[in-house]
Amino acid sequence: MAIDRRNLKVLANFCAAAADAMAFTLMRTAHSAFVKETEDFSCQIVTRDGLAFASPRQFGAPWYSGIDYAPLLKMFDDYAEGDICITNDPYSGFVATHSPDIHIWKPVFYEGKLGCFVVGHIHNTDVGGAVPASLSRSLTEIEQEGLRIPPVKLVQQGILNEFVLSTMAANVRLPEQNIGDLHAQIASVNIGERKLHEIIARFGYDDFIDGVGQILDYAEQQTRAILTRVPDGEYFFADYADEDSVGGRPCRVALTLRVKGDEVELDYTGSDPQLGSSLNMPTGGRERHPLVMVGLTYVLYTLDNSLLLNAGTLRPARAVLPEGTIVNCERPAAVGMRSLTCAMTQIVTVGAFAQALPELMPAASPGGNAIMNIKTSARNGRPVMASIGPVGGGGGGTPIRDGSDGAGGATGFLRNTPIEISEAEVPIRFLRYGLQPDTGAPGRHRGGLSAIMEFEVSAPETVVTARNRNRSIMPSWGLNGGHAGVVSRFIRNPGRSGETDLGNTDVVRLDPGDVIRVIGPGAGGYGDPFERPAKAVLCDVRRGAVTLESARRDYGVAIVAGEVDADATAALRSKPRPKHGTFTYGAERIAFEKMWTQERYELLTRFLADVPVGWRFFLKHRIFEAVGSLCANDATPVDRQMGAIFRDMRERYGL
Repeated sequence: MAIDRRNLKVLANFCAAAADAMAFTLMRTAHSAFVKETEDFSCQIVTRDGLAFASPRQFGAPWYSGIDYAPLLKMFDDYAEGDICITNDPYSGFVATHSPDIHIWKPVFYEGKLGCFVVGHIHNTDVGGAVPASLSRSLTEIEQEGLRIPPVKLVQQGILNEFVLSTMAANVRLPEQNIGDLHAQIASVNIGERKLHEIIARFGYDDFIDGVGQILDYAEQQTRAILTRVPDGEYFFADYADEDSVGGRPCRVALTLRVKGDEVELDYTGSDPQLGSSLNMPTGGRERHPLVMVGLTYVLYTLDNSLLLNAGTLRPARAVLPEGTIVNCERPAAVGMRSLTCAMTQIVTVGAFAQALPELMPAASPGGNAIMNIKTSARNGRPVMASIGPVGGGGGGTPIRDGSDGAGGATGFLRNTPIEISEAEVPIRFLRYGLQPDTGAPGRHRGGLSAIMEFEVSAPETVVTARNRNRSIMPSWGLNGGHAGVVSRFIRNPGRSGETDLGNTDVVRLDPGDVIRVIGPGAGGYGDPFERPAKAVLCDVRRGAVTLESARRDYGVAIVAGEVDADATAALRSKPRPKHGTFTYGAERIAFEKMWTQERYELLTRFLADVPVGWRFFLKHRIFEAVGSLCANDATPVDRQMGAIFRDMRERYGL
């Protein structure tokens, strides 16, 4: 069967269906809620060279659609039928990007010839390490983040390597769960292998190989066509995660987007140095690493949702990832919270494209869902370890509609775990789980509402982790007159004696009767909120999304006795208001950037790039302290003194 355009679409659909079958098998046989409910996993079919050409169409995490397994595939000289390989080491090939993500891959042979590989990963709830669930902003080196398995054959010609399983069981907190999930992964790739045998038999080996190449080529052609619609130019944008360490400084992710014809470059020069926390991204400097390309994929798909998502999608793009920085760290940097930083790379990508296409891009999504995990014990003393779901914000307002509520934007693919399941598996009592009013930033199209979760624990020595919490200091930005979002909250024993605002703490020890409340960060709004139809504001008030006070203050809509007061609304909306720019930032970011301007960051970036990697995080903090003192004292212009600060640092520390 010759591969023409019609047959190519048939082949692409067959392969996507095979990936769907892999994902469905994984979901239905996994043990942990984080796989079977939250769906933090991926399944792909990749070429003999490792390039992904098919992914599930409705299951799992979409970040890995353009993944390249080549660095892992090349670590073995030969493959045989029945082999399955495994790794979760972020520094072995830079495919696994933090230790809970266990990747496996299996060759698919047809009549003795290698046709492709079926691959995938799951996020394990715990792989050991310093804290339950293995991940925390406070960790500083990879060795603290749990068990790491170097690339090894888990199954060799059909025979399971029991040593790998026993090593895993000896190093994790709930081995039955991890081993159960691993067997689900094995079932997934076995199903994929069977489906691919059927597909190759239908098309023939040679036509299958040719068709796979054409699928990648077609996605590349689609991407190039999309990019020609983006005005050529250079667009800079930066944003900040709350803290580069516990109680630390803002963590900057900076991007210069260069569009020329049908190609694009994402230059992350100006992003923070490698950190003494776990926000680092282990990309190995690979110019099409999926973690730094997710935002581009989202933008391309927004502009054309007929786009095939595979490794060909990324061919017209390249990333510049300076060594020893947050987007290209070196061992032994901790990397467990790299998903928070990845979310920020997505946000700055959207921010850069918003300058080129302001009428097509949405406002900022929250950039950091709290992934809630709990380690506790049942009344019979049995240990319990589980994910109880993500708590995040909604999607940013868009040019045509409101953002989605509760789970939107960069990590909206993470499904919630129904509380009935969580309460059945974990001895906690939920007090509230829903949407929080007034958390969608006002706009002509408002941001989506944030989720709120509140629960009470019942056992001593309970540990709750809330990894990836963000936007508790600098809120999401609004676009084209839309307001900035609200900040997230993390509170112990709200409304009780001893109420504690936990800030960006992400590991909390609790006693019986303690209550945790977490509210996701708000997304940004799009467009002037005074242009939102008064009837839409009234609808929001009636359904509890917006309070009467917010309707009046933020939208200029007066609601009396459950109806819009037209005269009062007209009076409110006629008052003069300041003009808006493209972006609306929160007061915290505005104040911060008065001190840390783009020009000062450029000076800092050049200085830190010229010192050893191990010194950069330390020196960044010392320089922030020095610049803060100068600004506070209203001394000689800071820019003139930064050179002296740098010289003093070199002399003081012998650099």
